[in-house]
Amino acid sequence: MHTDYLDCSNEVSNLHTSVPTKRAWLAADIQTSDWFLQLSTNTVEEIHRMAGFIRDNPLQNLQRKASDFRIEHCRETIAEMKTILDHGVGFCVLDRLPMEEYPIEILVEIFWVLGQLVGRPVAQKWDGQMIYDVTDTGQTYSYGVRGSHTNVELVFHTDNAFARMVPDYVGLFCRYPAVSGGVSRFCSLYSVHQRMLESYPEELKRLYQPMYFDRQKEHREGAPRVCLAPYFSWRGDRLYARANSSLVRKGYDVAGKSMDQELESALHAIDTVCASEDLWFEAPLERGQIQYLNNHEVGHYRSEFVDHEDPAKKRHLFRLWHREEGSVCYDGVVFS
Repeated sequence: MHTDYLDCSNEVSNLHTSVPTKRAWLAADIQTSDWFLQLSTNTVEEIHRMAGFIRDNPLQNLQRKASDFRIEHCRETIAEMKTILDHGVGFCVLDRLPMEEYPIEILVEIFWVLGQLVGRPVAQKWDGQMIYDVTDTGQTYSYGVRGSHTNVELVFHTDNAFARMVPDYVGLFCRYPAVSGGVSRFCSLYSVHQRMLESYPEELKRLYQPMYFDRQKEHREGAPRVCLAPYFSWRGDRLYARANSSLVRKGYDVAGKSMDQELESALHAIDTVCASEDLWFEAPLERGQIQYLNNHEVGHYRSEFVDHEDPAKKRHLFRLWHREEGSVCYDGVVFS
């Protein structure tokens, strides 16, 4: 049956009244060693050898596979990071790629290869784009323009909350940070969920029910412009959050629907909870560093920023998404 929305309401699950305590952290609980990984001398040496090989043996269109390289120290480092993403605080920063020694094109290829050790890279736009540029294009944040292409404040969210299949992990490689602003903050969505349960139990129930999300015009011509899905659901004992109150509000505008009072109250409640400073942990992303996060369990925030006067040094991050479910195409659709 044809609908005017992408139907993901099958994700609806029962409300959980307890959460895994290890993953429900507050900012005060976090130590640098929980999220920051310095690359070992052996890992850096492997990266130099990779860079030399890539320079001497060019390939186009992201054809390289991690299996093409003997990089055991890199594999160990990424495995340590994956443990942090899946069983620790849920975000990690790797320090760092040798930015001054190689062209940026070679370093992006290394990011691409290392990313494959995290999981399968998938398309980040409907047109199939695999590596996405996070930079201010001068556009206004509006329908069809992602916040990642502006310099505006982006409140706590998970990436691609409106997708048919939400990415499992998000990776960012920093070419240049902003001159000021652009601060990265993280929060445990388990902690957000727990606080909602304690302070706003009725509003939390509404977040388990389907709602409209604006799909940001990221779909084929004539496809539904909104997605219908719950904000919170569970897969076993793991949280599966589509966290983006802004895109829910926009979703109702795009759909031409009136938001029910229960949902308005629920979004106000979760925005209030996410504004609690004891939930926020700041981890600035510096030139050459790689940041990864668990995209179902950790919310992230970016403050408004000011760019460098030199356009060549404006804030520029390269992004990867990883997802094992479905195909590698944007919607994850499998040919049958």
